[in-house]
Amino acid sequence: MGENKFAFTGTGVALVTPFKKDESIDFDALGRIVDYNIDNGTDYFAVLGTTGETATLTKEEKDDVFAFISKHVNSRVKLVAGLGGNNTNELVKQLESFTHKGYSAVLSVSPYYNKPSQQGIFVHYKKLVDATPLPIILYNVPGRTGSNMTAETTLKLANESEKIIAVKEASGNFSQVMQIVKQQPPHFRVISGDDNITLPLISVGAVGVISVVAQAFPKVFSKMVSKAAEGDFTKALKHHYKLLDAMELFFAEGSPGGVKAALYKLGLCENVVRLPLAPVSKSLYDKISEQVNALVEAKV
Repeated sequence: MGENKFAFTGTGVALVTPFKKDESIDFDALGRIVDYNIDNGTDYFAVLGTTGETATLTKEEKDDVFAFISKHVNSRVKLVAGLGGNNTNELVKQLESFTHKGYSAVLSVSPYYNKPSQQGIFVHYKKLVDATPLPIILYNVPGRTGSNMTAETTLKLANESEKIIAVKEASGNFSQVMQIVKQQPPHFRVISGDDNITLPLISVGAVGVISVVAQAFPKVFSKMVSKAAEGDFTKALKHHYKLLDAMELFFAEGSPGGVKAALYKLGLCENVVRLPLAPVSKSLYDKISEQVNALVEAKV
């Protein structure tokens, strides 16, 4: 896993799970969203993470989604399987039984709700390494998990195993991110987990993003990421500011309600989420619709 072989650069998209009006999974819509993204520059997909409302899916539904995405994508882009949890032993069993073809890595969120110590987080991930042949992307999102995985823990894990290849960092802590980039081993990378600070994170060494907003606007988001990666921050900033209002609106009432409203406006899926999530309010939907119309009219 040398320096030039890192597979998950650029714009990754955290896929939604579209539902029909009766809340069953809409696989036709899922196919449309996948094709729309591939046709407009998305580099890879993260399947069944937070944005996929995975917490509300049954095991059978998860298996169906993993299988459908693999078949529909058909190796056009790389796939990352979202497999995380706060019961380490149960998660080990899930990883050991994961037999879906076409997935190149696992994205696994730091254990939530339990609020483990840094040692607990470290040992948790060490157990996961032994449970799967796939490389692992760590996911640090303190706003959802209730605990932060420190730079020291991330680097300790990165140095422990070359199978731990990256961290999706959504702490919003620039100092923490820069310490990881500064000290990361050659096989390891930082991926942005926050849409609105992806551009500045790339400027300090992140290699791209796993995005929510890019799912609705893959062309302009991919242009922003690629220009930033090339060091052309003048052009990257222009794309960034085209997206900034959408980035804020999409998360104003929680995710993925915002992006599903945009995807509905784009004609890609129904505006349906499963409880305990609720669709965005009428006022927010109207603002998101205005953003969609503006970006569509601008042909970005």
